[in-house]
Amino acid sequence: MTFHLSRRSAAGLIAGAALSPLVAAPARAARVLDLRAGGGFQPVSVAVTNFSGDEAARIVTSVIVNNFKRSVFLRPIEPGAVPEPAGAEAAPNLDLFRSINAQYVVTGRSQRGPDGRLKTEFRLFDVSTGEQATGQQYVTDSANMRRVAHLVSDAVFTRITGEKGFFDTRVVFVDESGPKEHRRKRLAIMDQDGANVRYLTRGEELVVTPRFSPSSQDVTYMSFGSADPKVLLLNIESGQREVVGNFPGMTFSPRFSPDGQKIVMSLSQGAATNLYAMDIRSRTTTRLTDTNAIDTSPSYSPSGGEIVFESDRGGSQQIYVMGASGGGARRISFGQGHYSTPVWSPKGDYIAFTKQSSGSFGIGVMKPDGSGERILTEGFHNEGPTWAPNGLFLMFFRDPGGGGGAKIYMVDIFGRSEFPVPTPSYASDPSWGPLQD
Repeated sequence: MTFHLSRRSAAGLIAGAALSPLVAAPARAARVLDLRAGGGFQPVSVAVTNFSGDEAARIVTSVIVNNFKRSVFLRPIEPGAVPEPAGAEAAPNLDLFRSINAQYVVTGRSQRGPDGRLKTEFRLFDVSTGEQATGQQYVTDSANMRRVAHLVSDAVFTRITGEKGFFDTRVVFVDESGPKEHRRKRLAIMDQDGANVRYLTRGEELVVTPRFSPSSQDVTYMSFGSADPKVLLLNIESGQREVVGNFPGMTFSPRFSPDGQKIVMSLSQGAATNLYAMDIRSRTTTRLTDTNAIDTSPSYSPSGGEIVFESDRGGSQQIYVMGASGGGARRISFGQGHYSTPVWSPKGDYIAFTKQSSGSFGIGVMKPDGSGERILTEGFHNEGPTWAPNGLFLMFFRDPGGGGGAKIYMVDIFGRSEFPVPTPSYASDPSWGPLQD
């Protein structure tokens, strides 16, 4: 089996082939981890052996362990506690791993060849069955070693949980530097773990609300300069950018449709703000709401058939759902407080939101009919949830106030664990991109 994956440079071709099992055993049905909320949940323990090879092996091993630490559903047993450096050439002694309560074992090798390219291979063993659960090899430019580690992590995560991985993804965000009264805001992109930060704008104009396309490596964002606010479209790979339109009085909420062919946004006209959809190719704009209220923060359902948005049409900020072509809207939020920034999960099962109540800002989720609301994390000025492409995690930003600034955090949809996402300076408005090609 051979597949190709795009990367930051033309040298980023990655080829992969499934590795044949090292141990013969009868086929068994895959074990699938129950990820649902509940008091009995326990993460799966995965022993990660030190990959054999050169310095690249150390980096690959370290990235895999760090990914699993932040995965919530997997608990890594780090190489220091692993009973033997199994390597990739032989089956590990699984009895030794049973003694440290490992449920799975990852072995591997990562080394540069004579041509300078990096060859990485791994195997995942199920300790309870003694079988090899999966295996893969990758050959790529050595600059891509962190990405290879993310691919290995995704393969392991998927095989154990039955869910898509999320490690081989990137996040676009607003980098904020300088004194609070004169912040420089640049558009930036990073890997989901905070590594490989790259700046996409120079900070000459204010940029806000970047949004990743769910179907491509394109980003839409708003830019404020000397003229009217502009909505721009930027291709992350090529660096090509184009102005989608200049919209006086526009609010900060352009967002892609699931197929990446439309942008839905809000436009201010006097005291009212209404929702519009724009076809990216034809630049045709269609009005979706027509009220005297403030309708904003629209987000498509994964099917593209509905839109969730916030509106004060009922007297306070609440969440509504309507058809993608407009028309009647139904309110779905009924708890105490104000609701804003709704975002539909890529799986379609939840809508994330920000809730302000009694001076606290919570990040929460509810089902599309408004039932099952639960708050995942609370604090001062949490805002802007964005979904991982597998629908199991959210990123958001938190500004504690005072002389500091906002930082980005990650939480799983059951609120079991919350992690800071490292950035070079203050950071806000994260938008999680799709799995890379």
